[in-house]
Amino acid sequence: MPIDKIFKDDANEEKGERARMASFIGAMAVADLVKSTLGPKGMDKILQSTGRGHSVTVTNDGATILKSLHIDNPAAKVLVDISKVQDDEVGDGTTSVVVLAGELLREAEKLVTSKIHPMTIIAGYRMAAECARDALLKRVIDNKENAEKFRSDLLKIAMTTLCSKILSQDKEHFAEMAVDAVFRLKGSTNLEAIQIIKKPGGSLRDSFLDEGFILDKKIGIGQPKRIENAKILVANTAMDTDKVKIYGARVRVDSMTKVAEIEGAEKEKMKDKVNKILAHGINCFVNRQLIYNFPEELFADAGVLAIEHADFEGIERLGLVTGGEIASTFDNPESVKLGHCKLIEEIMIGEDKLIHFSGVEMGQACSIVLRGASHHVLDEAERSLHDALCVLSQTVNDSRVLLGGGWPEMVMAKEVDELARKTAGKKSHAIEAFSRALVAIPTTIADNAGLDSAELVAQLRAEHHNEGCNAGIDVISGAVGDMKERGIYEAFKVKQAVLLSATEAAEMILRVDEIITCAPRRREDRM
Repeated sequence: MPIDKIFKDDANEEKGERARMASFIGAMAVADLVKSTLGPKGMDKILQSTGRGHSVTVTNDGATILKSLHIDNPAAKVLVDISKVQDDEVGDGTTSVVVLAGELLREAEKLVTSKIHPMTIIAGYRMAAECARDALLKRVIDNKENAEKFRSDLLKIAMTTLCSKILSQDKEHFAEMAVDAVFRLKGSTNLEAIQIIKKPGGSLRDSFLDEGFILDKKIGIGQPKRIENAKILVANTAMDTDKVKIYGARVRVDSMTKVAEIEGAEKEKMKDKVNKILAHGINCFVNRQLIYNFPEELFADAGVLAIEHADFEGIERLGLVTGGEIASTFDNPESVKLGHCKLIEEIMIGEDKLIHFSGVEMGQACSIVLRGASHHVLDEAERSLHDALCVLSQTVNDSRVLLGGGWPEMVMAKEVDELARKTAGKKSHAIEAFSRALVAIPTTIADNAGLDSAELVAQLRAEHHNEGCNAGIDVISGAVGDMKERGIYEAFKVKQAVLLSATEAAEMILRVDEIITCAPRRREDRM
C-alpha cells in the first residue's frame, strides 16, 4: 500500500520546497496588493461585494482591504490576521505591518535558496528585531511633562496619520477635532464615548465636534421641544401593551363588550406603568423599544419628553454620558440612577432633525458630526478618523513619539546593519536581510509618490550616517527633507507593534514545511 493513501482521496499535501514556495508567494502577493496604499501618496482600492446590492467600499485602510478578501492561501491568511490585530491594538500601521512582513519573507526566500536553514534565518530575525527596537527606544521623544508641547506632538501625529487618508485635504481641521476629542477622554482608551454621526450633504470641511451628545431621533408630537436641567431615565422596556395585539393573543369572549373590558384593563396597566415612571421625577424618558400613542399622550400631558426606539449603542452611550443606568423595572424609584444634563433641544443637521443633549455629566463624551458628498466618502472618513483617534488615545497613555516619513526605518536599518557586521556565522546574512526589508518601507513610500526610490533611499542612508540626523522622505517636495521641521511624527507604540507583529508573522510562515489540505465534505444526495 503506497504511503500517500494515509489521507482521504481529495485531500492533498505539499511538502518541503513546494510548501514553502506556496506560502512565500501567497504572503508576498498580499503584501504587494496593499503596498500601493502606503504613504501620503498612496492610492485607494474599490472593493465590490458580490452579495445583495453589490455594496461598494472605497478605502485605503490596509485592514479594511484585507478583511474583505476571501483568501485561499494559508500563509496569506496569517498576514490578514496580523493587520486585523494591528487595527484592534493600535488602529494605525495596518498597511506597514503587512508590507514589512511581506518584505521579510521575500528576503528569507533568497536566503533559503542559498541553502541557509529557516531556523537560522529566524534566529537572525529575532536578534535583528530586538536590536531595531532598542535603536528606536534610544531615539524616542517624550514631552508628557510639557502640556503645550505634548498637544502639538499629538496634533502632528494626527496630521501624519490623516495624511495618507481621504481627509488629507483638511487634515488640520480634523487633527484639531481628533485631539480635542481624545483630550476629553482624559486618558481612557475607550472610544465608545466618542460618537461619530455621518450625515450626507455639505462638504468634509463642514464636519464639526460637539461636546454634547447627539441622538439620531426626532422628538415626538405634542412634546416639549426644549428642556432645561433635564433628569433623564434611560430604559429598556415594552411600552406597547395598551392594545390587545391580534396576533398570538387568544381570548375567548362571548361579546364585544368583554374585549373592550380587556382593552380597558390593559390600558389601566399601562397607565400605572407610566405613573410609576413619572414617580421618578423625570422630565425626559428615553426608551429602547416602541412607545405607543397612548403612553406617549400621557407623557406629553405630564410634560415629559419621551424618545422611543433609540438604537442600542445610542442608549448605552447615552447612559454612559449622562451618568444614568439603564432601567427595566420601575417599582422602587430610589434605586434607579437617573442621568442629568443641562439642556435638551432639537437641532437640524442638513435635512434631518436630531436631539442634542448639552452640558452632560461626563465631560468625557462628545459627538463628531461628519458631513460629506456621499456615503462612500463618509464611511472612508469615519475609518480614517477612527484610525487617528485610536493612535491618539494610545499616545496619550504611552506618550513616546518618533519622527515619521521613513525615518524610524532608516534608524533601525542602520543599527541592524552594524549588528550584522559584528555577528559571526550564517545568522549575519539573515540580520542583513532584515535591514534590507526595513528599508523597503521608505522605498515603497517613494515609489507610490512616483519618485526615484533608489536615489532617495541612497541619499537617506548617507544622511543617516551623521549623528542625530532627522532626515526622511518628504513626498511633497520629492526630496529628502528634515522630518522635524515638516512636523511629521508617529507614535512609538504603532512602530513597535508593526515591527514585532511583522517579525512574528514572518517567523511563523518561515517555519512551515508542509501544507495539508483537508478533503472537502461530500454533500449527500438528499433525493
